[in-house]
Amino acid sequence: MTLEFRAAQHLSHELFAALKPGEALFVEIASESSQFIRFNRARVRQIGTVEDTQVTLRLQLQQRTASTSFPYRGTADLAAALEYLAQLRSETVQLPVDPYLVPPTDTGSIQDTYLGRLPDPDSVVETILKPVQDLDFVGIYSGGTIARGSFNSAGQEHWFATETFCLDYSLFTDTGKAVKNSYASTHWDTATYETQIASDRQQLAQLAQPPRQLPPGRYRTYFAPAAVAELVGMLSWGAVSEAAYRQGGSALAKLREGVTLSPLFSLQEDFTSGTVPRFNSDGDIAPPYLSLIERGQLQTLLISRRTAQEYNLVANGANRQESLRSPLVLAGTLPAVDVLAALDTGLYVGNLHYLNWSDRPNGRITGMTRYACFWVEQGKIVGPISDLRFDDSLYDFWGNNLEALTDTPMWIANTDTYERRSLGGITVPGMLVKAFQFTL
Repeated sequence: MTLEFRAAQHLSHELFAALKPGEALFVEIASESSQFIRFNRARVRQIGTVEDTQVTLRLQLQQRTASTSFPYRGTADLAAALEYLAQLRSETVQLPVDPYLVPPTDTGSIQDTYLGRLPDPDSVVETILKPVQDLDFVGIYSGGTIARGSFNSAGQEHWFATETFCLDYSLFTDTGKAVKNSYASTHWDTATYETQIASDRQQLAQLAQPPRQLPPGRYRTYFAPAAVAELVGMLSWGAVSEAAYRQGGSALAKLREGVTLSPLFSLQEDFTSGTVPRFNSDGDIAPPYLSLIERGQLQTLLISRRTAQEYNLVANGANRQESLRSPLVLAGTLPAVDVLAALDTGLYVGNLHYLNWSDRPNGRITGMTRYACFWVEQGKIVGPISDLRFDDSLYDFWGNNLEALTDTPMWIANTDTYERRSLGGITVPGMLVKAFQFTL
């Protein structure tokens, strides 16, 4: 079971009671109770559950901070937690002074619990495999409860718990080509899953045709939501951060200088979906909605309390990395069923990978097409393409070259399971671009 709020509250109170004068303490909780299933060739290869709670302590003393993390199984580990606190006490005084240290504050506490409707653990295997029995189906299912807590010695007590699932999978042809997709939500719907598999089957059949070798150049291109999510995710790496801007490394710096993007493009942080907490590790609370770019014009960058202290600004609840936690690109008006007709002739890009900045000051991103990407003529898929490298600027593909966004945004879940299941994801529509630069 995940650690409950009352148990986490008891742990933090015991630690706060052990503090000495002049000390301040943050207690962070990351807990989960998850079912994991690995599939290969539409068969179960591994199945099991994970019950895990990690506690992180950050002790502040004399303008210095030291931290440590350890597993926690309940009150039996309380004595060990107090020993970790004592170790931090001896380490803290040896560290350099932090001029922009963020002390604990109490501006109010929030406790949010979001209940989902997950597949029955006893029948989830049958539910997943039934529509793919005849396919080379490979993937991983993870589902269950995830909890996060943030407590500090100033009296703030935040708690967040949610029930989510994610099925991250690929369907392979006999020649090793693949259609990559995922189904993730807080509420499982078998009809939605089976409809998605039916659509994947169509793309799988189209992958069996000989691939087209396209020369470098600019192509009219439609990006499916999974590909758009990869592009939006790059904004967390030196674009939406106020600190990155102040230090001369933001890819969105030109928006501060008067350049605008397409009025079709609006980006915000949306914490109302119940998939990620509004509070960060310092206990700061983000607003339910935060508009970053509205109709192509920059409204604000993400400002952490540390950056706010350094540059005399007002923080807006950003995490220390000033990265996107629950981004939403507002939908457009293009019906999803009309995508191929609107594209007419050009590229249909299902997925991207290996993205990186090629020229961050000018917003240029490079990467590769991946999985199911097709050449389209007169609104009909002709066949798959060989992988292409792209290099283009967000000031172009989200600027004058952005022609349309679909009317149906999709939540692309964060599928990382390093150390623990990740929270959140990116909600984006598909997008149609008049011209996109492919270089190899």
